[in-house]
Amino acid sequence: MISDPFRFAAEERSIQGEVAVADLLRLSDALASSEGGVLWKLEGALIEEGARREPRLRLTASGQLDLCCQRCLGGLPWVLGLDSRLHLVRAGQPIPEEELENDEVDAIEVEGELDVLALLEDEILLALPVAPRHENCDAPRPVGGASKESPFAALASLRGSPSAK
Repeated sequence: MISDPFRFAAEERSIQGEVAVADLLRLSDALASSEGGVLWKLEGALIEEGARREPRLRLTASGQLDLCCQRCLGGLPWVLGLDSRLHLVRAGQPIPEEELENDEVDAIEVEGELDVLALLEDEILLALPVAPRHENCDAPRPVGGASKESPFAALASLRGSPSAK
């Protein structure tokens, strides 16, 4: 927790740590396993923007996550390499138009304290692939490897349809 993120940025401080993947609860739906950890670092800075000095944060994180393949539902190792640049904006203050158009920096509204682990989890969630899949895998098969007959085939046989075979 950072009590004053604007002061943190102005004093160009930095903090770092490691968090267990199991502690990032909102990630659990995307994971096949909650093993491992994520190394992270948060650095503050003041950046010259014309005549103003704007508070910025840089969040970096690395680790390996075991995502759930959307095709076979098995584990899929995915290397996390996060590097986010964030422009701090006080609650209620308008976000400058040039910030909305700049893809390199994301503006975040901050009121009071900043929960670093919640911010880290938000940024990881945004970085995840939309539908992670192995390059080559098959859809899961029923137990024993036999293909299951379609319930619609049974209905078609009741109608006497020749396509039921």
